[in-house]
Amino acid sequence: MNYAFVKKAIGITIASLALLALLPLFLVIILIIKLESKGPAMYTSLRVGQNYKIFGLIKFRTMTANADKQMDVMKKLNLYNSETPETENTSDDCPFCKILGRPCSPILHMDGGEICENHFMVRKERGAAFYKIKNDPRVTRFGKFLRASNLDELPQLINVIKGEMSIIGNRPLPLYEAEKLTYDGAIERFNSPAGLTGLWQVTKRGRTEVTAAERIELDKEYARTWSAKTDIKILFRTFPALFRKENV
Repeated sequence: MNYAFVKKAIGITIASLALLALLPLFLVIILIIKLESKGPAMYTSLRVGQNYKIFGLIKFRTMTANADKQMDVMKKLNLYNSETPETENTSDDCPFCKILGRPCSPILHMDGGEICENHFMVRKERGAAFYKIKNDPRVTRFGKFLRASNLDELPQLINVIKGEMSIIGNRPLPLYEAEKLTYDGAIERFNSPAGLTGLWQVTKRGRTEVTAAERIELDKEYARTWSAKTDIKILFRTFPALFRKENV
């Protein structure tokens, strides 16, 4: 039987049971959000999932109302902005190939030295591909708790039930991030289902030194290898990853 079909069926079943069990918690969270600040308790954000399919991802609101309108002002705080496109000798210690436990291939020979082709293709893109802001001032007090505990992600169980996401997969990206990943060195990450958790989350969550290139490589690795065995491993690694502190 096709694993993609089984994966979807299992995901919908798990999400439906979880949603029923967590309904009282949903109601409590909604009440606290409404009491703390004006605005809806939940919101939808356009995201890009498998094969560039766009859908509305559902989350509990953790920021003040209209926080999305402040994105241009907040870009300077982006944790991924530190990457630069200059060539350097990284053929012996490429950060993303190293984390995947494999040698760099192919190697490009350039004026500034040697560099892994995947490394070069990602770094030459203008601007950061992802946005993560440490200690974002737009986040409410209860929003910080929701983010730290990952409870803000619970409404995405509805996305799983609707068939827009899976339990395990690459995280669906906002449109402004996905549009920067349409080049050959990154497009492969969209071949896998969008998921609540995935290889990147369990490997790097809570570590501010993660780079956009490392994240892309981990997403591509999952897109190449996703299977029942891979998903089970990620699922068991997800629970300890939830307790790693992340202020972004």
